[in-house]
Amino acid sequence: MTLTSSIPVLRAADYPRAKAFWTAVMGFTVGEEGGDPARFGIFHRDKAVVFVDAWHGADAEETAAWRAYFHCDDVDALAADLTAKGQAHEGPRNAVYGMREVTLRDADGNLLCFGQDI
Repeated sequence: MTLTSSIPVLRAADYPRAKAFWTAVMGFTVGEEGGDPARFGIFHRDKAVVFVDAWHGADAEETAAWRAYFHCDDVDALAADLTAKGQAHEGPRNAVYGMREVTLRDADGNLLCFGQDI
């Protein structure tokens, strides 16, 4: 048996707001939605996929731990794009474990990290 991929499932309190974040800010497209009105979505960008679940609301508290980690090939370009869109973020910075990373919170406070090998 071989595992072929994993997909983060992020909880959201407000699905339309989360959808706007993932599409307008992060550049993902909607692959599929569930519910009427929609309360669950599958979002794609290049080879990355994220599930957004508003059926159960947002997590009760923000955490300093990442909710999702995305590998990318140009974290500096991502940081520049986030800055141009007015999206708050930290980095890019080089981590001691050989990654260059940008972190930000989505509309529901989930901590996201985007990194590339250095």
